[in-house]
This record gives sequence, C-alpha cells and structure tokens, in this order.
Amino acid sequence: MSLKTISPKEAKRLVDQGAVLVDIRGTDEHSRERIPGARNVPVESMKRLDGVATGPVVFHCKSGNRTAVNAGKLAAAVACDAYVVEGGIEGWKLAGLPVAKDASQPLEIMRQVQLTAGALVLLGVILGQTVAPAFIGLSAFVGAGLMFAGATGWCGMAKLLSSMPWNRRILTRAA
Repeated sequence: MSLKTISPKEAKRLVDQGAVLVDIRGTDEHSRERIPGARNVPVESMKRLDGVATGPVVFHCKSGNRTAVNAGKLAAAVACDAYVVEGGIEGWKLAGLPVAKDASQPLEIMRQVQLTAGALVLLGVILGQTVAPAFIGLSAFVGAGLMFAGATGWCGMAKLLSSMPWNRRILTRAA
C-alpha cells in the first residue's frame, strides 16, 4: 500500500469524519507544538497501528520530509487507507488550521544539541585565541562528536541533554 499525499484542509476534513491523525515526530517535538487530537507515535518506535486505527489514518511530521522518507514503514504499519499531510504541521499552520502550543515545554532535543554544540565550538575558538591554543581542541572534539552522530545515528550530546531536569517533564506534560 502506498501513502497518498493530501492537502492540510483535506486532512482536516478526514479527521473531522473520524480518521486518526498520527504525529510521527518525537515526543519532545509533539509536546511543544501539535495538531489538536493528533496521537503521537514516533516513527522510531512505530510498528503496527492495529489497536489505534481501524479506519483511515493521516500521518504528519514537521515539514513532510520525515513522512516521505519513512513512507514504506508508515504504510506497513496500517491495514487501512493511509494519507500524508502535505507540508506536515508547517503546511497545516500555513493553511490557517489550529495548532496547540506549549511554550513551557523545552526546546526539541536536536535544537538543544545545535545550540550547545555551537556554543562549545565558539567557546573553544574564543578561548583558543585569547587564553591558550589548546582550547581549539574543544571545537575539534565537538566537531568529531557531530560527525560520529551523523555517521552512526547515535548522539551522546542528545542523550546527555535528554536526561537534564528541564527535559524530564516532557513525558508527564505532553497531551
């Protein structure tokens, strides 16, 4: 079965008629901003949705890229008609459809990684220029870590940041 891409307004019409809306983004992304009524089933943990939906299923991510890349896995997870929202939640918002936001939730883990890595690289360069050249090693270490994460899919900085106290409340406060 293949997934048909539909407009956000068509997706809203299907959801209003009883289709199940499934957000395949991570729990951290879903907790900060979501389409009301969407069920969060991260693509990394998705298997079969037999207990979740018997009728049509509409999948969405942030921009549509994740659903496109994982279309085969998503189609295999359902035994009914399945669709993908064109443009993801960003397309949904552009169509003027409602989203629920919780700004009290922390930034998504990958944004935290980007901010932390950028700050450490910048700090390493500044300290290397002003204090001691050896501090350039900090920038090299962070760069090597990012390359390792890109090559393997495992990011130690993301694991560390996800265990921080400000990120622990995601699971208890997500709707």
